[in-house]
Amino acid sequence: MTIKNFDLLLEKYAKLVINLGVNIRRGQNVLIYADIEQAQLVHALTDAAYTRGADKVDVEWSDVHTKRAFLENAPEDALTATPTWVPVRAQNIADANTTRISILSTDPDAFSHIDSNRVSLLEQTFRRANQPVQKATMNNDLDWIVIGAAGQAWAEKVFPELDAAATKDRLWEEIFKVTRVTVDNDPIADWQAHVNQLKTKANWLDEQNFKALHFKSPITDLTVGLARDHRWEASDSSDKAGYTFIANMPTEEVFTSPDAHHIDGYVQSTKPLSYSGTLIQDIKLTFKDGHVTEADASTGRDILKQLLQTDSGANSLGEVSLVPDPSPISQSGIIFYNTLFDENASDHLALGAAYPSNIKGGTQMPLAERQAHGQNDSLVHVDFMIGSADMDVDGLTQDGQVVPVFRNGDWA
Repeated sequence: MTIKNFDLLLEKYAKLVINLGVNIRRGQNVLIYADIEQAQLVHALTDAAYTRGADKVDVEWSDVHTKRAFLENAPEDALTATPTWVPVRAQNIADANTTRISILSTDPDAFSHIDSNRVSLLEQTFRRANQPVQKATMNNDLDWIVIGAAGQAWAEKVFPELDAAATKDRLWEEIFKVTRVTVDNDPIADWQAHVNQLKTKANWLDEQNFKALHFKSPITDLTVGLARDHRWEASDSSDKAGYTFIANMPTEEVFTSPDAHHIDGYVQSTKPLSYSGTLIQDIKLTFKDGHVTEADASTGRDILKQLLQTDSGANSLGEVSLVPDPSPISQSGIIFYNTLFDENASDHLALGAAYPSNIKGGTQMPLAERQAHGQNDSLVHVDFMIGSADMDVDGLTQDGQVVPVFRNGDWA
């Protein structure tokens, strides 16, 4: 690294994630998911977690080369085979309320040359085997966070105009900027102010209790019903013990649960989606009565189709999110090819499962009761970006009035 004070910045980043992001407390177990390229950040996170009193920090390392070689060469039945210990471990992680830290850093297009059927088989096998972890995470039973770290292949994708040697530093600079980490500031204080600002938007939306939102732009005309007793969340969430955590760093969104039975119209994505190592661009979806009836994309079309066919809930929506176009990530003009960053530059929707916390009392409800409120259920939860500077959003009230929410991509 040639960034001045890089070690100090990385240490502040790690402490921000541990102290505020997942709010580590004495006696907790921590599991970090990371690519082998990110050892320095993992070490900083590990040290910060033990300083806060963590009992044990484990790391699940990944490697793009190894996974790519497996996808390219393994017999098909190996792609769908799940070792018996995998679901057992997933259940143990969930039962122990293990704090989870996921570091995103790999090539967003690493598997685009591989047969999409093979990629989808492996993805679905993984999701089924890890259902206990997904359920505990979606229900906020445990503390969790997703963060970014600069990987070489990813950096070269984001900054193709730079020399390869300079791209990784440039990406780290942007990551520190959008997570409010600088040499001179207190990022935790800055984040607490940011959290409070986002909460004011969520509180206002809760007061409106809209029946639906209507998204309108030159390429989108979509009405999204909102679940009965829905509630808007901002940057921080609460686990089942009542402790707060921030699930995404960076974050600029307020979000809630759609009514999966009342979504109608058409929508087109405004940023690429990296899913299972393949870029899906220019997504076009048509909805009727809550379900996708037509789907297309300029690249990654087969992967998109297979995503929609994952299960009965994959072709409906589990999240609707508002992000103003003047947000710092959007104004940077950078396409990150990474949902964690790109979704915080743009209004977005998520195909698949809804967060139980997005309806009142939802984390304590059985699935059937949540579905009766309009919440969707699926193995997947995949965000895609739809916002732009020419997006208008109206709130439709319970008695049929129209309330401006966004005009020209910003809060009205």
